[in-house]
Amino acid sequence: MSDHANEYTVEGIDKLKSLVKEINTCLFCTNLKTNDGATTRPMGAVKVCDEGNIWFFSEKDSDKNKEIEQDSNVQLFFAHPGKGSYMVVNGEAIITTDRDKIEELWTPVVNIWFKEGKNDPNISLIKVKPTSAYFWDTDGNQMINFLKMAASVVTGTNLVSGNAGEIKL
Repeated sequence: MSDHANEYTVEGIDKLKSLVKEINTCLFCTNLKTNDGATTRPMGAVKVCDEGNIWFFSEKDSDKNKEIEQDSNVQLFFAHPGKGSYMVVNGEAIITTDRDKIEELWTPVVNIWFKEGKNDPNISLIKVKPTSAYFWDTDGNQMINFLKMAASVVTGTNLVSGNAGEIKL
């Protein structure tokens, strides 16, 4: 991918929203100083608000919440190989138990983790405020790109197109 597109402000938040909505699940990394992967877990993003914050539900007493209380720096890795969409987000995580926000973001799917529903005493939200984000998108579907890669090997010319860039927030 040789085309680089830099997204700015509103366009950046729109790009962040569209990628999070498309991919949804990310690897949520805490305790970045150890850099050993043991504090990485899959998490489903609930929403990206108009300020660009990414919201997640979490148990108050979870290891991830305890790690965030020690160090609020996190990394989120989103990947949708089938569509060729990828994004990494660096940010600051904040834990909240704001009942109004829980009510606003609640979906029936969250009941899977919180059996007592919206009023579960162990429910919390994690708000990730991005400090930087970078994305990669390839044009076309996976099969077409595979054929383009094979043709690229034969011709010596990169036929796979797409864009990548920093998302300015």
